[in-house]
Amino acid sequence: MRSSIVSAENEPGILVQDCQILPDYFPALIGAIYDCALDPSRWEQTLAEITAALPSESAILSLNDLRHNRLLIDKSVGWDRFGLEERQKHIPEIHARLEEWFAKGCSVNEPYVASRQLSPDYLRRSPYVQRCLKPLGIVDVMHQFLMRTPSHFSELVIGRHKQHGAITDREIEIGALLLPHLRRAITISNVLDARTVESARMAEVLDTLRCGVVLTDDKATILHANRAAEHMFGTGAAVQGTRGVLSAKSSAAAHELRKAIRVAANNEVMLGKAGLAVRLTEPEARPIFAHVLPMNGSQQRARLQPQAAAAIFIGAPIRAAFDVPPGETKENMRRQFGLTKAEADVAAEVLKGGGRDAVAAQLGVSVTTVRTHLTHIFEKTGVRRQAELVSILLSGEGHG
Repeated sequence: MRSSIVSAENEPGILVQDCQILPDYFPALIGAIYDCALDPSRWEQTLAEITAALPSESAILSLNDLRHNRLLIDKSVGWDRFGLEERQKHIPEIHARLEEWFAKGCSVNEPYVASRQLSPDYLRRSPYVQRCLKPLGIVDVMHQFLMRTPSHFSELVIGRHKQHGAITDREIEIGALLLPHLRRAITISNVLDARTVESARMAEVLDTLRCGVVLTDDKATILHANRAAEHMFGTGAAVQGTRGVLSAKSSAAAHELRKAIRVAANNEVMLGKAGLAVRLTEPEARPIFAHVLPMNGSQQRARLQPQAAAAIFIGAPIRAAFDVPPGETKENMRRQFGLTKAEADVAAEVLKGGGRDAVAAQLGVSVTTVRTHLTHIFEKTGVRRQAELVSILLSGEGHG
């Protein structure tokens, strides 16, 4: 078993699985994060609690809908108006450094820590550092990536001031423990289009969603299913409501789903990655995922449906692309659309948002070769433009 201590020396803690000792404030903090999934107005207070836990002085949380060029969530603490306006001027520089990071093949599960990635010489010359961060007393920045797909991008940016110094291993480890909980909250908030769910209108809001939503007790007994979920039960495509109990057709998915619901009911702190992007379909079928949100860990959530232990969000609109191995993504595209290996490689790079030149550079082939492969991919998927291709690859449904 792995042994890890993330609480400060002599700080009271609670023992959880894998011999991890977590600070005793973790249950309340994780509960606050999940409350934000259903009420985004709570993010400022929760961000303040996150900065206190690290410790740090500032944080920015964003959820970008790239398809419609809009910010679904844009919350911050510890940044004044000058800082936010000045930071906006340097967004191209920030994005350029992050793209360099991803171009190296770095995972979205790894945090980007400026002090560990940028040279002292760069930091002295950087307009962003000198004109924005330095006047605010920020000496280090850590980016945690919550969602990165061609259609959405979300991150948590933590700023450390000179009184605490550069980001250390302790802050990175705490961030890693919070990451799956933050991802779950952001993913579900994205499904809800960052709308607040109130008990009086819960059924009405859930029925407007294209994805299925099922509320269950700790034994997966169905307490409420929205219209989309009822349709899924009728078709039997991925999930079933057999004798009033939620299950998946895939035995492996059914086991994981039951486990996640049970853990969510008993101790949401231990939920971690369990119940995050549970693949409900077999490998040869079009991928459909589910996310499990704990419902009884706070009064905020419990009042929506007092008997509910979990809310399960099911369907294509909530795929967590960050949780699907690249090899599996390519294999799915090859099966679904009849792509060759080379064509699947190109399609996978296109899904990352790259243009033809970027795809060619990443794969080490000529732009002409990429253009040829794209022509074949367009024919097989029934689209004419790259933007349409991205949409088709994300949905897994061809026109042909």
